Amino acid sequence: MFFSVIIPTYNRLPILQKCLAALSQQALTSPHTYEVIVVDDGSTDDTVAWLHTQSLLDLRYYCQSHQGPAAARNLGLQMAQGDTIVFIDSDLVVTDSFLQSHAEALESAQQRLGHHRLFTYGRVIQTCNFADPTSTPYKLSDYSAAYFATGNVAIARRWLEEAGGFDPSFQQYGWEDLELGVRLQQLNLQLVKAPKAVGYHWHPPFRLDQLPQLIEQERQRGRMGAKFYLKHPTLHVKMMVQLTIWHRLLWRLLTINGQLNERSLTPLLQFLIHHHHSPTALGITRIFLNGYQVQSTHLAYTQLREIDTGVQG
Repeated sequence: MFFSVIIPTYNRLPILQKCLAALSQQALTSPHTYEVIVVDDGSTDDTVAWLHTQSLLDLRYYCQSHQGPAAARNLGLQMAQGDTIVFIDSDLVVTDSFLQSHAEALESAQQRLGHHRLFTYGRVIQTCNFADPTSTPYKLSDYSAAYFATGNVAIARRWLEEAGGFDPSFQQYGWEDLELGVRLQQLNLQLVKAPKAVGYHWHPPFRLDQLPQLIEQERQRGRMGAKFYLKHPTLHVKMMVQLTIWHRLLWRLLTINGQLNERSLTPLLQFLIHHHHSPTALGITRIFLNGYQVQSTHLAYTQLREIDTGVQG
């Protein structure tokens, strides 16, 4: 099994360095082997200059203008030489048994199920510990019910090619991997959990100055969610992107019709952060952040429908 580890990146050099250092320490047994492909999505920091100096592992890197992770992963797939593709994000730090665990889970599942229509999904643990990401224990909040998420997945390249790869029109934040997952489900691929293939997803501790960026991400997620539903207009996708009246009512209820927001909650959030309760502050923030996504999804869906109706007319 020849793994091609594909990593899109954009202005994340410090954590990318840890990501690649961890990949250089893989205890992968023969006959398995691997390569690492980094696709720089138009970074403006020193990422490309640093990559040019590296010789830690079988690393190749490619550059594109800023087009989003979908296009970056497609480029990585085009350049990959392996028969099995592993997607991780550039802010993921893996254990030394990461690839071996994916290999064993794939082989075991193929023998147990008697077919190759499957892929493995590893465990992702959220951490704020930049100095030692892998020291963070697994938490209930780390559980994911996603079918196909590119934070930690291994899949035969033939299935990606048969599904058509990622949709590069998903240029903003969110949904490009889950949209591909819908097409993989149509190929009857089975998800197999690989809990020993562990990656630690690093993000900085929550600060109030992150709020504008987080709000913009949720607005982008909403716009891409509307695109997702228009492409796959099923109840399942509609629930995923929260494009229902019930989601709007729930958001209004939880935020008291929008009164709980980044302005009204600032004193409480500042207090929590000051007393070293950043995770709690972020959890509270997600209530009104989700409201931005719900609003953005409905607005974008209405606009896209009007455009579509106008074109057809």
